[in-house]
Amino acid sequence: MDQQTIEFIGRIKPFDLLPSSDLERAAEALVVKTFSRGAVLFRQKISEIQHLHIVRKGRLERYIEEGGEKRLRTVMDEGEIYGGISMLLNRSMSVRSVEAVEDTVCYLLPKEIFLDLCARYDDFTAHFTTTFGKRMLDRCYAAIIAKTAQADEEDTGLPDFLNRPLEGTYSRDFASCPEDLSIQDAAIRMKENNKSYILVRNREGEFVGLVTDNDLRNKVVAQSYDIHRPIADIMASPLISVPSESQIFEAIMVMIQCNIKHLAVRDEQEKVLGVATDQDILVSQGQSPVFLIHEIQAAKTLDEIGHRHEQLPGLVKTLMESGAKAHHLNRFISEVSDSILRKVMQISLEEAGEPPVRFAFLIFGSEGRKEQTLKTDQDNAIVFEDVPKESEKEVQEYFLKLGEKVCGHLDEVGYSYCEFNVMAKNPDWCQPLEQWKQYFRDWIRHAEPLDLLKSSIFFDFRLGYGHRGLVDELQKHLFETLAGWVGFFRHLSENALEFKPPLDFFGKISVVSKGEHQNKVDIKSAMTLIVDFARIYALQNRVKSTNTLERLRDIQRLGALRKDDHDDLAYVYGFLMQLRLAHQVKLMADEQRKPDNYIDPKSLSYVERQTLREAFKHLGKAQGKLSMDFSGWYTGIG
Repeated sequence: MDQQTIEFIGRIKPFDLLPSSDLERAAEALVVKTFSRGAVLFRQKISEIQHLHIVRKGRLERYIEEGGEKRLRTVMDEGEIYGGISMLLNRSMSVRSVEAVEDTVCYLLPKEIFLDLCARYDDFTAHFTTTFGKRMLDRCYAAIIAKTAQADEEDTGLPDFLNRPLEGTYSRDFASCPEDLSIQDAAIRMKENNKSYILVRNREGEFVGLVTDNDLRNKVVAQSYDIHRPIADIMASPLISVPSESQIFEAIMVMIQCNIKHLAVRDEQEKVLGVATDQDILVSQGQSPVFLIHEIQAAKTLDEIGHRHEQLPGLVKTLMESGAKAHHLNRFISEVSDSILRKVMQISLEEAGEPPVRFAFLIFGSEGRKEQTLKTDQDNAIVFEDVPKESEKEVQEYFLKLGEKVCGHLDEVGYSYCEFNVMAKNPDWCQPLEQWKQYFRDWIRHAEPLDLLKSSIFFDFRLGYGHRGLVDELQKHLFETLAGWVGFFRHLSENALEFKPPLDFFGKISVVSKGEHQNKVDIKSAMTLIVDFARIYALQNRVKSTNTLERLRDIQRLGALRKDDHDDLAYVYGFLMQLRLAHQVKLMADEQRKPDNYIDPKSLSYVERQTLREAFKHLGKAQGKLSMDFSGWYTGIG
């Protein structure tokens, strides 16, 4: 790269902070790319970013898409950057849409070079985290981010981060001083403690205010204020704080409302435990489960991906010991799987070449419901765009080869092949959109036992990779085909009613009587009844979500389920999932054994066994509702 390029990026923040050796290395790695006017570089929450984009010539427009409208529109001119925040804080998924408003030339810096610079230079990283922090402290921006995140069930994970507990994201090591200490001495104390702020105590020892380095610059240096005056003269008071059990988003909202960047954190007795800053909150992801996902995205080989996947049981164990709930653990495990799939898809597409038409890689089962545990195999398929009949065989051959590569690579990194061959490498499950529609019509209208089995697998589908429009069209077709087919729901419910909750005549837990899992209870089978229950009512009421808890919530909101019944089923499902995950973590992390779903009731505490019995009784009640609504012959457990 020539000297002119080095000088150009050397004038741009934060590249102007880099030493000449790293600046030259970054310049050498740049790729030049031209975008025509009207070209869409990234779609919000859809596009994955692999390069930092630096505008060399021309203009780009970035915006938030909300309800079909462009909100928070800003134009990026020469020297402006896009992609850093997305790569650092949003798992490389674009936080905005970006479009070329005129013919534009960009320098593209590879993601691995960018992340390496961030890892080695805190000031370089701070440029991006501070920029994002400023946006989140803008009321309009934060409100739209929160609204679009809530509305999008297939979100990119940013809402998860914002809804995590504040614990672990604030510093307990803070500088403090008495209110009568001089401004000069307080500034020295801040420097000695390497802090950008200091808490101020009154004579009773209570923290009553806070001073930041910005206060020193703006109130003292800029105004030639007497540095021998007491620090209380320039402190912000009263001290604004939040309870330690607050969520990250709640903390950010307080910062927004009070227009501050530093927030005290107090315990139940109002004692100050530490200070949260906007930058601390954002960079804390590097010490959280999200960091594992970043490492997966940065992996360059299948071996690296497999190694990251092997870390999952230990991390889940840590999260469980920290009090994480089952649905949060399911979501995290599914997010890891999604990240691995995206990475594997990229590798496979590079090997297979450009797809001939649009396609979607579908995922089913527990992954399709975002309910993955540590014991899971592959359940996937490919749907591709309809093509003329004379081209269909050739197109299918490409996608079968792609499916072979993807499924093989997934197996290599730890996701075993499906024993029933429900995978994209199977010609049956690598078909054009119209054939998938025909599958759905046949399964619904025939409703034979095998059809019901297939519907229980394939109707819990979501997009794993590719074009969302194909998935949306398939889901729309599913609901339209179901309309009026009462018999299908009756058959589905009767299928679910065949399951007997594992309780004997006296209400005691029934266990497997012989074989490898003798004297144990199959937790997964018990949970399947709730999954089936939620699926039946969701399909009947055109609920788009595939997640069981979300389905239960939505059908309750629609009036198809009483609130008490919803609360009972949601609790039972969460309790059973917690037991299941704890059992799998114990086998994998503590005993280095393969995970399974069979629990010995004797290994549970007395309270857990009693709760398990009550949980199984609620399964009988759920079957009673299914019977009354669809079949009319099952009476449940009395």
